[in-house]
Amino acid sequence: MSRPISDVQAFEAHATDADLDDLRARLAAARLPEAETVYRAAPGPGRWGQGVPLADLVDVVNYWRTGYDWRSFEARLDRIGQFRTTIDGLGIHFLHRRSPRAGATPLIMSHGWPGSIAEFIDVINELADPEDPDAPAFHVVAPSLPGFGYSDKPATTGWGTEKIAAAWVELMGRLGYNKFVAHGGDWGGVITTILGGRFPGHVLGIHTTTAQAPPGLTADGLTAAERKQAGETRDFWRHHAAYAKQQATRPQTIGYSLTDSPVGLLAWILDKFAEWSDTEDSPFETISRDRVLDDVTLYWLTRTGASSARIYYESHDSLDPDLRVDVPSAISMYPRDIEKCPRPWAQERYRQIVRWRSPGTGGHFPSLEVPGYFVKDLQEGLAAVLAANR
Repeated sequence: MSRPISDVQAFEAHATDADLDDLRARLAAARLPEAETVYRAAPGPGRWGQGVPLADLVDVVNYWRTGYDWRSFEARLDRIGQFRTTIDGLGIHFLHRRSPRAGATPLIMSHGWPGSIAEFIDVINELADPEDPDAPAFHVVAPSLPGFGYSDKPATTGWGTEKIAAAWVELMGRLGYNKFVAHGGDWGGVITTILGGRFPGHVLGIHTTTAQAPPGLTADGLTAAERKQAGETRDFWRHHAAYAKQQATRPQTIGYSLTDSPVGLLAWILDKFAEWSDTEDSPFETISRDRVLDDVTLYWLTRTGASSARIYYESHDSLDPDLRVDVPSAISMYPRDIEKCPRPWAQERYRQIVRWRSPGTGGHFPSLEVPGYFVKDLQEGLAAVLAANR
């Protein structure tokens, strides 16, 4: 492992008291609509048919204003280790937890939208210093995407997934990690796929929960279960992706609401935690209110509602159809995720799948929904990737 180079500066998260007071004041003064016309008593299917139910939102808003502790989240980030560096003129924020284990493998973890580094804070320590002495250990790097969290907001176009992947290679090199493994889901899964396809000289292999099939494949030869997976993904993009179309075409317009109204931001993000989690009624069946509010408050305090939405403008449907990933790949497809790629389709892009798993539970946010399983699955998947390199 080479010595780190160039400017990497320690960073501490600290919102001003004035910003936190302003947030509470805005929450107290919120103007809310009437209840949804599909109102049903909790719990039960269909309650979220028009979006976030009023009663649920009021409950979370009240807790956000009177019970939630942002300072606790800031302290957790600082304990993991936060840093910033500048790449191609843009400040990039990242968490970095070095493993105490000899022979640990560098790992970069990429989040997506509406996620953030908050998705990973419950799993980083176990990945870096696992309780099981036989489990692989990793030097974990978790960057905030450009326009997200404490990373800078791009002032010009061009910061799409291809450029982000190249920036991650530069970042890892600055930390002394010239060869590494990568994990990601959602936009992080796209970035991870590009890392494996474009940078095989640096990337030992990848693990993703969002496999990206090339376009134009037919259902010929798929099993009934695989046809169902393809159908569910098609249904999602046809009937549940208005948010993506909005952010891909008019991120500035929705950005005003997301930056000016904490309740609007909360509803926009909470809707996705509800629809994309493996639950019967509320996302809080598996994810605590604190974890969701860690994520939402990070967006609020950094004023990244508009800038984060622009990743859709930059990269929606932009993945190179001819990109192929020849490095070893481990793929996990959670049952309630929004995109499910049949394995025969995945094999058209990922040419060396060394591990394929279909967990029994979990959705789009597995590190928050099923953190224990997620860590074990990631450890085993990357162990298979590393074994294929020997």
